[in-house]
Amino acid sequence: MVECHAASSRNGEAVEMTKKPVKRAEQVEVVYKAKQWKLLGELRAKTLEIMEALEQSNVHSIVHGSITRGDISPNSDIDVFIAEPPSSFIIETSLEHAGLAINRRFLVQATPSYAVKGYIELDPKRVVSFPLLKLRPTEREFYQFSGEATLQTLRDNVRVVGVDKRLMLIEPTSKGHVESTIVDREETIAHLLHISVDTVLDRVHALLRRDEIGRTGVFIERELTHDETFEMVLKQLADQNPAVRRRLKLFGK
Repeated sequence: MVECHAASSRNGEAVEMTKKPVKRAEQVEVVYKAKQWKLLGELRAKTLEIMEALEQSNVHSIVHGSITRGDISPNSDIDVFIAEPPSSFIIETSLEHAGLAINRRFLVQATPSYAVKGYIELDPKRVVSFPLLKLRPTEREFYQFSGEATLQTLRDNVRVVGVDKRLMLIEPTSKGHVESTIVDREETIAHLLHISVDTVLDRVHALLRRDEIGRTGVFIERELTHDETFEMVLKQLADQNPAVRRRLKLFGK
């Protein structure tokens, strides 16, 4: 799907793409083939459908990840995110009015210090998420770290700079993108992405640790029944769980 060329001394050799963190020093130019551009267009069209449905109800959303940068694969997910704690009823109604059927709904708190988030799954590859509590600055900047795009950015067919799960900076070009490691360049990357160094260091630590020990479980994951709302389940969890209650007290709506 992509043709890779090293920008340094590799003489155009193909470079194997991997999701593990990469620490090589040189830049690599990745040239997209027609199949890559076609898939990117298809995924962005599906993303626009979701974001425009939300916009109809004055719910502003962003999308983040490979779809914003362009380095997609057949396994790429569509992650639409609403940054400000919204009414879950408005979100669900907006999606349903646009003919976007909801497959399942679940609530996640990754760690005791992270905000509780709601997830509305349309299918395994299309998810709308939103915080039920205010995000800390580093939580919000995570989306800028991976590359975030607004509805207008997608309408204008613009791609953005961001970092993938290999800790590679993806910088779009007219032919594809140029990638380079962010390890030991955290201050430079923070300046480029307009985020704090703490956010970059946090993501580097988390992804290197995941590579070392594997993916760990989340603190709370709770699927909602048909007659439950996200707000109702959050209240139940706060009543039952001191960690949720503390997070709610520190960073409520």
